[in-house]
Amino acid sequence: MPGDYSKVYTLQLDRGRQSSLLRHHPWIFSGAIKRVQGLPEPGATVRVTDSGGNFQAWAAWSPSSQIRARVWSFTESEAIDADFFRRRIRQACQRRAGLLGQAERNACRLIFAESDGLPGLIVDRYADYLSCQFLTTGVEYWKQEIVAALAEEIQAWCECQGIYERSDVSVRAREGLPQQKGVLWGKEPPALLEINEAGRRIAVSLCHGHKTGFYLDQYDNREIIRQLSSGRSVLNCFSYTGSFALAALQGNARQVLNIDSSAPALDLAEHNRELNQFAASQWEQIGGNVFEVLRDLQESGRQFDLIILDPPKFADTRSQLNKAARAYKDIALQAAALLTPGGLLATFSCSGAVEQGLFQKITADALLDAGREGQILRFLQQAEDHPVALPFPEAFYLKGLLCRVD
Repeated sequence: MPGDYSKVYTLQLDRGRQSSLLRHHPWIFSGAIKRVQGLPEPGATVRVTDSGGNFQAWAAWSPSSQIRARVWSFTESEAIDADFFRRRIRQACQRRAGLLGQAERNACRLIFAESDGLPGLIVDRYADYLSCQFLTTGVEYWKQEIVAALAEEIQAWCECQGIYERSDVSVRAREGLPQQKGVLWGKEPPALLEINEAGRRIAVSLCHGHKTGFYLDQYDNREIIRQLSSGRSVLNCFSYTGSFALAALQGNARQVLNIDSSAPALDLAEHNRELNQFAASQWEQIGGNVFEVLRDLQESGRQFDLIILDPPKFADTRSQLNKAARAYKDIALQAAALLTPGGLLATFSCSGAVEQGLFQKITADALLDAGREGQILRFLQQAEDHPVALPFPEAFYLKGLLCRVD
């Protein structure tokens, strides 16, 4: 049972395999393990030692994953119990106090897994509801205690109506866990929940939307697009529910065009346009494969002053890098052909396996093949409520480039 220390399981590392833990990296891979004493159940807390038996960390056991254990704490005297999770959740909320107190922003990430010392736990606030993902055996094991702590701690920041689980993601299979979704506490969220993002009204589906319902990680970049859009024609590729287009029109863009393969997403984007009372004459949408639509736009002679490329993850693992690189290059090449001289290209990758330097090279090669010259005006990244713990660079997953294309 959670918090039961009547049995202490020990995970002993092979000789010399503690170096990453000494740097406070929270992952322990199967190849680093010499032996495990006892038979811990998935998610149970194990005492991690080096080959000489010296304490290194307390971690959650995950027998089905290549990441065999994830660290809770590097402090031997710190008990892993309900109070531990309450403290960590309170700390995460306090770090975001400046965001939680904003009148014109009632949605943000509260807990970002390893970066907040809670591996596998994602918690997002949407107005008066929380949406959660429990992605690893450790947080699944402690789910009851985590939900209770969330319900208690969030009341200091908003009148929380309910906590909803969105653990309906394939990554749980690597942990030997089934997909799950549903109400964990309080009320079920409405079919569409309206949030306020810097004055933009956005309808979000917590039950069926992407990720936990919405792409909160692009908040800062939407603000940049708003600042750059005045008088420009804007092409928003992989538009989902139109949040970049809303930011562009808020910034007085002349015209926006959304492209997405999902008809329901485009319907919700249209609903969001109406919520914000932007003129229908400024708003255009095309449903279809973005790669194909970009070629069609070239054939029709269309041109745009600002193009946003925010595709889904093309590479889950390093084995998919070559395929992903071709996809990123293709869309950047097609976009470059549609930009007016001196136009702006905001291009993103949310694939953690695609490093910043590689993404820059892919974009440079695409512009070269398109016969265009480009300059990086700004490096783009995930919003501040998605922090990167210094010992855990894997948390830096969203990278982007704002380029001027001549």
